[in-house]
Amino acid sequence: MPDLALEIIDLIKMYGSTPAVRGVSFSIKRGEFFGFLGPNGAGKTTTINCITGIATPSEGTVRVFGIDAVTNYRETRRLVGLSPQEFNVDIFATTREILHYIAGFYGIRKRDREPKIEELLKRFELTSHAEKQFRALSGGLKRRVMLARAMVHDPDLLILDEPTAGVDVQLRHDLWRFLREINAEGKTILLTSHYLEEVEMLCGRIAIIHDGKIIAIGDKSAFISGGKKLEQRFLELTGSEQ
Repeated sequence: MPDLALEIIDLIKMYGSTPAVRGVSFSIKRGEFFGFLGPNGAGKTTTINCITGIATPSEGTVRVFGIDAVTNYRETRRLVGLSPQEFNVDIFATTREILHYIAGFYGIRKRDREPKIEELLKRFELTSHAEKQFRALSGGLKRRVMLARAMVHDPDLLILDEPTAGVDVQLRHDLWRFLREINAEGKTILLTSHYLEEVEMLCGRIAIIHDGKIIAIGDKSAFISGGKKLEQRFLELTGSEQ
């Protein structure tokens, strides 16, 4: 498998005459834990949508492990797991039904999906909530279900869009531990978060997007040099509050 998990070259996405992303370029190495930051409306979600095939680039190239994400969408989609910010699930479905549905979507045979689902239920401490409807779960449990759903097909690249939004401190730390574990096992992770201390703690390299353009990218050490916190540097670069 290629050394680059993700390669984006001169990505442009227009909505009508309005540019949402304007010439974005960056790459993520296989096995990296990469932070992707920006104020609301900066272009983070649009970029993610172009990676995952939810949106089609107006111009530019997106490659996932060397495969073109536009011309070979089905192949690249199997390599990516997405935990979106919004809860885009059937709220009347149970946790187990949600995981079964997405496993079926990826063509996983029932006999093969059962053990994988049980493993994920156990890993995310969802076993006792497996037969509950999604709408009945707490915000923290819903986030766990979204993460488990993203991992059903064992993707090589995991994209997490605000994965700890609205969860309590204890669960946030539990999720941090889990993300470190799967990254250490070789999973490539792209993380967006408004909790900048989360990104500072977890990510080795960071990019900041603002007004549809990448305005800074580099190792975490470059952002926190001189004793600065990532949040302070972020505000200096964007001139805005999140």
